[in-house]
Amino acid sequence: MLGGCLLLVTGALSAATPITIGIIGDYGAAYAGGASAANEQAVADLVKGWNPDFIMTTGDNNYPNGEASNIDTNIGQFFHEYIYPYLGTFGSGATSNRFFPSIGNHDWPFGVSYLAPYLDYFTLPGNERYYSYRDGPVEIFAVVSDQQEPDGATPTSTQALWLSNALASSTAPWRVVYFHECPYSSGLLHGSYTHQADNMLWPLQGWGASAIFAGHNHLYERVYTNDLNYTTIGLGGDRIDGFYSPPVAGSLVRYNATYGAGRLAVTETNFVFQFINILGEVIDSYTLEAMPALLALRWSDRQPQLDLRGTPGRRYIIEAAMNLSDWVAFSTNTAGPGVITVLDPGFNNQPTRFYRAVNVR
Repeated sequence: MLGGCLLLVTGALSAATPITIGIIGDYGAAYAGGASAANEQAVADLVKGWNPDFIMTTGDNNYPNGEASNIDTNIGQFFHEYIYPYLGTFGSGATSNRFFPSIGNHDWPFGVSYLAPYLDYFTLPGNERYYSYRDGPVEIFAVVSDQQEPDGATPTSTQALWLSNALASSTAPWRVVYFHECPYSSGLLHGSYTHQADNMLWPLQGWGASAIFAGHNHLYERVYTNDLNYTTIGLGGDRIDGFYSPPVAGSLVRYNATYGAGRLAVTETNFVFQFINILGEVIDSYTLEAMPALLALRWSDRQPQLDLRGTPGRRYIIEAAMNLSDWVAFSTNTAGPGVITVLDPGFNNQPTRFYRAVNVR
């Protein structure tokens, strides 16, 4: 208590339980029956065994050519309980959409008009080709890597401008960007040496992305470059591809022995990724961490001053409230090695005032 004013200070809020996300790619080949359907079933069983909050895909959802006649067999047969609204024939759908695909080349191989079955089958945010979705501490950004995208797929395109603005305005601690063709890959058929995905050499780290996921190459690989993990997940059920040698610069892990999927678990302060094969073996993993903000309160000339400490290079938004629900942001700061002192311009001798710091990447 000072001058009749009580201030209570809180730190950053953390999620009680992680958000779990399943990541699959190059999977929609069950139309062919036989081994293709069995492989996709094994991957689906693996992912659904994690009880994920939602599933995202790195493209090629509907082989061979995006036909309406195959789409429910390739997708709904395995994932109908995650799709809303679900109008297929394999059972009940979700009560809200929990399936967020990105577009692969096999989803519209002969032009934009061939995407109609995909757009009719899914109900997705934005223009349904590229979009974002937020769940707690993570926001995902699906973009289109195929150059036939009407809004372009180069670093200066309309689509890229949307992404750079969306990343800049996001307040999620973790921001995941995903698409189909990866510009950093050691894949034998579609690897970097082919230059097929040079159009996707976007400055994603500078725009604020936390991690990148892609497919197209039917294998698993994680490449660390430009301060980001570019992870290719293409072992969803279609054929398995080989690697060329030597691998692309920054390649850390390469795997193509059998099928599998990515498991991502995120909280306010932790980002834990694993690639797990259909035998339940963890093939690769990495963790990103963010120190929660630490706030300390002191007084100067009867005004509160907040001392902020956090992970150097990470941004923290400081918010104030008269209660514990109606928070208003008043300062954004990038933490350094020391303490940042922040003043509250909205302080006016309120009887009670709460503070917290929320981290964003």
